Amino acid sequence: MGRIDESKTFIPVKIAILTVSDSRDLSQDRSGDTLVARLEEAGHVLADRTIIKDERAEIADQLRAWCADEAIDVIISTGGTGLTGRDVTVEAHRDVYEKEIEAFGTVFTMVSMQKIGTSAVQSRATGGVSNGTYLFALPGSPGACKDAWDEILKYQLDYRHMPCNFVEIMPRLDEHLKRSK
Repeated sequence: MGRIDESKTFIPVKIAILTVSDSRDLSQDRSGDTLVARLEEAGHVLADRTIIKDERAEIADQLRAWCADEAIDVIISTGGTGLTGRDVTVEAHRDVYEKEIEAFGTVFTMVSMQKIGTSAVQSRATGGVSNGTYLFALPGSPGACKDAWDEILKYQLDYRHMPCNFVEIMPRLDEHLKRSK
């Protein structure tokens, strides 16, 4: 089990929140609100937030735009990770990924199993990296967003988390791009 090394200084990361929904606007976005409250409580910075319809190309375009923005370190999307015909967030994320973080989905499933049992198999939560930016796709329920943040992202986005975390390797995510210049 990990631990927080209090001798290290916390490093806030800049996080964008993308809600994927055909029916919600910001006033009804409980999942987005859940993520914003948690990231701000942890000391991170909300870099941007928007809602996009369940359209694969539009989702991928927004992800690419944010990955190109140096003011954004992490993108967390909520919604569109299920199995229905309109659930295309995972495909849009994978259109953008340079590398997939396969274990993110596995760990999310393990966390979900403890909360909702075998219903966890219906989620396709995923994570990846593109252009030096982390991307995570979470289910659209506030409970799933809470679980993903409280059990995984809160720790992996904390530079003080030991034995390792996403923040400490952030400067190296795009080193392959720097070598080619």
